[in-house]
Amino acid sequence: MKPRQALWAGVAGAGLALLAWLLSTGGLLWATLSAAERAAVAPVLGPRLPLLGGAVLLAAAAVAAGVQRWLLPWADALQRLAEQARIRVQAPARASASLQPIDGEGGPALRALATAIDELVRQREALRQDVAEQVRLASLDMELERNRLAALMSELTQSVVVCNLDGRVLLYNQRARLLFRGLSGTPALAGGAELLGLGRSIHAVLEQPLLAHALDTIRARLLRGDAAASAQFVTVAATGRLLRVQVAPVRDAGPQGGEGLQTIAGFVLMVDDVTDEFEQGALRDRLLHQLTEGQRGPLANLRVAAEMLDDGGLDEGLRQRFVAVIHEEVGTLGRRITELAARAQEGVRTRWPMEEMRGADLVAAAQRRLADRLGLHVGLQAVDETLWLQVDSYALLTALHYLAGRLADEFQVRMVQLRLQRADTGHAQLDLLWGGQALSTETVMSWELDPMRIGGDTSPLSLREVLDRHGAEFWFERERVRHQAFFRLLLPLSAPPPTPLAEALPLVVGGRPEFYDFDLFQHSPQHQALEHRPLAELAYTVFDTETTGLQPSQGDAILQIGATRITGAKLRRAESFEQLVDPQRPIPEAGIAIHGITPERVRGQPAIGQVLPAFHRFAQDTVLVAHNAAFDMRFLQLQQAATGCVFDQPVLDTLLLSAVVHPHQPSHALEAIAARFGLPVAGRHSALGDALLTAEVFLRLLPLLQAMGIHTLHQAREAAQRTYFARLAY
Repeated sequence: MKPRQALWAGVAGAGLALLAWLLSTGGLLWATLSAAERAAVAPVLGPRLPLLGGAVLLAAAAVAAGVQRWLLPWADALQRLAEQARIRVQAPARASASLQPIDGEGGPALRALATAIDELVRQREALRQDVAEQVRLASLDMELERNRLAALMSELTQSVVVCNLDGRVLLYNQRARLLFRGLSGTPALAGGAELLGLGRSIHAVLEQPLLAHALDTIRARLLRGDAAASAQFVTVAATGRLLRVQVAPVRDAGPQGGEGLQTIAGFVLMVDDVTDEFEQGALRDRLLHQLTEGQRGPLANLRVAAEMLDDGGLDEGLRQRFVAVIHEEVGTLGRRITELAARAQEGVRTRWPMEEMRGADLVAAAQRRLADRLGLHVGLQAVDETLWLQVDSYALLTALHYLAGRLADEFQVRMVQLRLQRADTGHAQLDLLWGGQALSTETVMSWELDPMRIGGDTSPLSLREVLDRHGAEFWFERERVRHQAFFRLLLPLSAPPPTPLAEALPLVVGGRPEFYDFDLFQHSPQHQALEHRPLAELAYTVFDTETTGLQPSQGDAILQIGATRITGAKLRRAESFEQLVDPQRPIPEAGIAIHGITPERVRGQPAIGQVLPAFHRFAQDTVLVAHNAAFDMRFLQLQQAATGCVFDQPVLDTLLLSAVVHPHQPSHALEAIAARFGLPVAGRHSALGDALLTAEVFLRLLPLLQAMGIHTLHQAREAAQRTYFARLAY
């Protein structure tokens, strides 16, 4: 029951009790009178009963007016005082110092109580600061270690990402953000913030089966006693770039199941884009090959010239001396070039590492390469997704390119297919199929032994040398029924994936010591329902929009989207998204006075069809938070059909949540809530500025919700839906 209703119920109950007492007392007095006394009293009281009833009603009205005039304002003031006191109780350290003094409504007694509360808050803040200073002094060494770690991460030239077992990103360096920005496959908007971020899933870039396979391999090696167990694989990004990924485990800090036993708490990824490395290596090989091969002609001419000296008119002794010198120098130069060519070729054979790679990724890379560089139509006939290969991916892709190029140049083949299946021999059979003219055995043998020529470049490796490098077999067959022919490469499979182990299985302790205890590694089971997870454990995208007007259904459009992220109940200001949008319609002058976005600022900016997919990726796998969210969500929903972006994740509204925890406050505007929490209001009416302020408000609301028994997302949404403001619609 609400306080006002309780007060009225109390007054009404007291009045009814008084009336019942008066009636019962009058009844008892009447019962004690004799018949004569009653006959004498009745004529006196009878005419005056209406007057008595009127007096009772007048007294009740006076009591009601008094309650309305004095008691109800006092009760409301007491409730507001209680809410203000709860804000100060739940305020984080140092935040309470910025709170304004409590308004002393309701008379001297409440003003004195408000003053006492403010004094207690000041004393508590002083104690907090004293404790914080003591903690700071005691943790200087740890802070120094953390700063060293941050400096080391920032200076690394390799991309490093730390994840928990669910694949949620816990830590990354700037190098990783720059690398991942180029792997989105779309133009980078809002600083490329949509792909990598704290709390985001790494599976948006690296497929979950790849990482699961690597972790299973690490677990198996740890059980065998390999203290430095790690795994690596090569995969293809959405943009076609080749990525080499090294995976190392992160162990739990505490023992699990006995002394000296630990489990994996997460993993570290070291990611390199090796596409340019491979291409540059190939360019060096071609240049060296051209250099060595280019000297053979001049050397042959020099040898011929030296031989011609035999028939000249020179003095015989001098001629013999020149001939000997020329022959000697030519022989020396020839030996040197031959040796250099042999070393270069041997370096080419051994340089490229054999790496574990999923067969489907190799086929996808080959399909893209043949289509882009040869202009062929490349189809996939059957690809076994479960096969893993140990390959030199660059050399093998070059071999497929060479074979398809010769088919296109010499036999006018314009359409090929790729097929990858498991052979009965325990190998993987990779087929390059085409329809049309078959080849002779002599032709296939010559192709196998010739240096691989691609366009105007010649590789120092032959197809046979590439196959020997892999321990592979190669032959040509024809399927007469289907009128197709194909080259088949029989490739060795990598070691089969180890049997998946239960997560609770203990692991051997060893390797380098752990210096940090990352509490972010604590995670809920992956399949736990989102609705019933604690609010403090969820990842949030707090966002705001600036628009041309307030009527989304009547053509108003988005001018700017700003967002930030909350993970681990902490605001991640570095994880932000801010992008202007060309609304492709006029901007009213009245709106410019509020948000300051002029037509000149949005001219040349991307349209909503480009921006919304980027924001959709940024907000993926998170709970959306906004102030007066119905307004912003309506703008997003109206773009659903045009952009294909469906924002179907849960939404929380700070306006509704404020009404839940502060039902007696007169205003739930964003500025009013911020003032109650003592938050500075800066950057208002810019999308990112409003999003940051909304995020700060949301973090202040979380402990107040928990104090009311609202701990989960489901409970918060239910409580918000019961408020009056939930009826707002746009």
